[in-house]
Amino acid sequence: MEIYALLESLEDILENSRKIPFSENCIVNKAELLKIVQELYLNIPEELKQAKWIKEERERIIAEAQKDAEDIVKEAENRIISMIDEHEITKQACKKRDEIIANANEMHREYKRDANNYADSKLADVEQKMMELGTTLNNVAEVIKTTLETIQNDRKELK
Repeated sequence: MEIYALLESLEDILENSRKIPFSENCIVNKAELLKIVQELYLNIPEELKQAKWIKEERERIIAEAQKDAEDIVKEAENRIISMIDEHEITKQACKKRDEIIANANEMHREYKRDANNYADSKLADVEQKMMELGTTLNNVAEVIKTTLETIQNDRKELK
């Protein structure tokens, strides 16, 4: 069950519970509330899995960009070796090599920057969702705590 649906269930239970006369307190089924809280805990890790996937995807993109840069550099080196026999060709090869290396380095920086921006964006989204979820869970925990205290106090009064 989705987290928001579970929270709505908790809210419904609390709103529809029997009221204790002369107080704002109510009687709730502890087992039912605990079951919903346990389901909430089971649903939390999806955001964490998403954050892990984003990190792995970022690392994969960076590794791919580095491999592309290395391939381009190797290609430039191979071209230089095959042209080294002639002086003018050697000059041109050195110039071309430098351009290829500069282009490869720039592409590497762009890939890395894009990967970092993408990963940061996704991590920011996950962070925001986790903060919202944390606030919601804190509110639920406070309601459960208050309810449990009320139940304990009511049981003491009955004894």
